[in-house]
Amino acid sequence: MPEVTIYEVAEKAGVSIATVSNVLNMSSRVKPATRERVLAVIDELGFVPKAEAIARARKGLGRIGVVAPFTTYPSFTQRLHGVMDVLRDQSHELVVYNQESLAVRHNYLTTLPITGRLDGLIVMSLPFDDELANRLTQSGLETVLLEFSRHDLSSVDIDNVAGGRLAADHLISQGHQVCAFVGEKQVSTLVLKPGTQRMLGYRERLGESGIELNDEYISLDAYGVEQARQQAHRLLSLAKPPTAIFAHSDMQAIGVLKAAKDRKLHVPDDLSVIGFDDLDIAEHFELTTIRQPLFESGQVAVQLLLDRLANREASTRQVQLPLTLVRRGTA
Repeated sequence: MPEVTIYEVAEKAGVSIATVSNVLNMSSRVKPATRERVLAVIDELGFVPKAEAIARARKGLGRIGVVAPFTTYPSFTQRLHGVMDVLRDQSHELVVYNQESLAVRHNYLTTLPITGRLDGLIVMSLPFDDELANRLTQSGLETVLLEFSRHDLSSVDIDNVAGGRLAADHLISQGHQVCAFVGEKQVSTLVLKPGTQRMLGYRERLGESGIELNDEYISLDAYGVEQARQQAHRLLSLAKPPTAIFAHSDMQAIGVLKAAKDRKLHVPDDLSVIGFDDLDIAEHFELTTIRQPLFESGQVAVQLLLDRLANREASTRQVQLPLTLVRRGTA
């Protein structure tokens, strides 16, 4: 059977060859509707770019890719270090796709399986639909998910609801009756925001103990230390201010601590603060936090991927890593 050419794809999709090329190169200049039409034709015809067809004929490219929504987040850095730790003694090259645009990130996930530029892919914090999952599996691009799970792909995640409950349990044990939450806004369904689940577990557990977490005690804003500082100031200005605040990340908890310092509040006597992640900086701030194994999650994710590359007939695995409360000086 003759190979499908880029000209045939362009003709059937009703676009120029340049447009097909832009789709394959993940350019953000292509309109979403046009991109979807081109991708549908590529899938239908089974088109493989010529250079990539040659590469696929080799045993392997020796490349593993990582796609993540916010590569500037400290949690991403620690996960990436875990990936690099396992690959240090391997022959694989690591490629990080770190575009900030939601559209570009979505383009990566739709186009990478077609271009054949990778042996395997780790997707961090990006849920996706059945169509994308099918494109990954049908293309043979082995994929492992981190912080999100599907039954048809291997994954590594944590129980964020349980993490929120852990934070609530600790504050309840200390006798707090007025509690608040500082979190991050969900700006797109293309990005997974675990803070929503953490807040849900926190709220549920407080409710079970007769402590109501009203909406006025829940503050959501853009991610950042300064934003969290302002959020904490708003909460602490309420007629009945909270005596404890759970932040959905350590960086936001640091913002809360800065607000407490602004107000000359003593932590934890006047205000208890709990974070989430146990980043390296948490110990510097004596921050009580919920530890998730970030470094280890990167190690496990890439090991699952390497196992699948070594044996593509092996079953997919879903790994859930444990959470622990780390008690320090802020709560």
